[in-house]
Amino acid sequence: SIGHMDSDDSDEPSLLRFMCAELTRGYFLEHNEAKYTERRERVYTCMRIPRELERLMIFGIFLCLDAFLYVFTLLPLRTLLAFLRLLTIPCCGLGGSRFLQPAQVCDLLKGLIMVLCYSMMHYVDYAMMYHLIRGQSVIKLYIIYNMLEVADRLFSSFGQDILDALYWTATEPKSRKRAHIGVIPHFFMAVFYVFLHAILIMVQASTLNVAFNSHNKSLLTIMMSNNFVEIKGSVFKKFEKNNLFQMSNSDIKERFTNYVLLLIVCLRNMEQFSWNTDHLLVLLPDVVMVITSEVMVDVVKHAFITKFNDITADVYSEYKASLAFELVSSRQQNAYTDYSDSVARRMGFIPLPLAVLLIRVVMSSVKIQGALSSVCLLLFYLGLITMKVLNSIVILGKSCRYVKEANMEGKLFKRPTAQTSKQTPKKANPAKSPPTSGNTSLIIQYDPPPDSPPKPEESSSETPQSTELKHRATNKDLLEIDRFTICGNRIG
Repeated sequence: SIGHMDSDDSDEPSLLRFMCAELTRGYFLEHNEAKYTERRERVYTCMRIPRELERLMIFGIFLCLDAFLYVFTLLPLRTLLAFLRLLTIPCCGLGGSRFLQPAQVCDLLKGLIMVLCYSMMHYVDYAMMYHLIRGQSVIKLYIIYNMLEVADRLFSSFGQDILDALYWTATEPKSRKRAHIGVIPHFFMAVFYVFLHAILIMVQASTLNVAFNSHNKSLLTIMMSNNFVEIKGSVFKKFEKNNLFQMSNSDIKERFTNYVLLLIVCLRNMEQFSWNTDHLLVLLPDVVMVITSEVMVDVVKHAFITKFNDITADVYSEYKASLAFELVSSRQQNAYTDYSDSVARRMGFIPLPLAVLLIRVVMSSVKIQGALSSVCLLLFYLGLITMKVLNSIVILGKSCRYVKEANMEGKLFKRPTAQTSKQTPKKANPAKSPPTSGNTSLIIQYDPPPDSPPKPEESSSETPQSTELKHRATNKDLLEIDRFTICGNRIG
């Protein structure tokens, strides 16, 4: 009976027994191994995001640079050749159904738009706009800058549609029924759009210039903090791979545009200080701070988006392969669009307004007088052409490598065969093929890279030797898309 009472006392709850149980209680993580392994993979994914994202960003920035340099280097030469072709038509005769090729018509239109918008920009006073913006309060300028960013995205999304409508209206086969308002109204709409977009970017550059030259740097700090507000608006939303690809392209375009805006700000400030290199050292810390904040915001934003939506870091390699696929496709003989236009549609980067503004700023900042200045200008132009050619060779080589690594060569060479059946009946039918090929490229963008040939049921009847020869022929055709691609592969 006494032992029974002692056992009852030992089973009674007490503070000491509770503390002993808490101190000695154990648990086994391996009982939920899958959950903890997933958590560890999420940490590793967040650690891989900066490297994979910056690889995509660097590749996309070089794509934008190639399209941007094209406006300054090859577009004037192509426009000149098209204009000479137009002048020699009465002497040489028609010799065919078209006066000019569709690409030549587009080059002429782009050249005319550039010339007209540049002449119109002479009537816009940059100094007056700068002082007008400088007289505003800090809060008002912060609101203005946010409105300008929104307006720039809206202009970019609608501007390429305006330009595409002009190109298609000017090159559409005349045998079709007239279903448009005419080339001249579309041309004036395009000129008006490029002019307005160039002015909008000029206001952005002026606001950024005011922020750099403010004494307490409060406006620059507020504008940089606006990037961190972007994290709040995007991190906690549901994102699919398609949406993340669109955001990545928008970030590439935004970063490249900011680089050009910083270049414009530095040119304007150096002109005001008579090109004193000491002032450039004063501007350099602010430039580095703006670029660093942009990179940090992009890394944090993409890291948490991929974490919350269970997206792996390998998706950025797929995005890179998709951009490379569009570049390689634009080098084919039956390409349906110019490369710079495909970059504009994919990333929202339209180089014409930015190029007009940069030419306007450079021509107003640098005075060209005398033979020596003309020679320096010629050498600078030749340097730009050299830079454009080298950049094109390198990104072509990189793009071919990315397409091979993603096993997208079969899709690349499937597209011409799909269009041949539509091109045989009439000459007007190739105009119908671009929308279908554009849709297939969109489908290809977000599918994971295939690990097997596109049609195994057809290849099953072939011998191993024939399939090997077919695979070799595909690789050879990929390199023969552009003969400079071979050199690009060696450089890459």
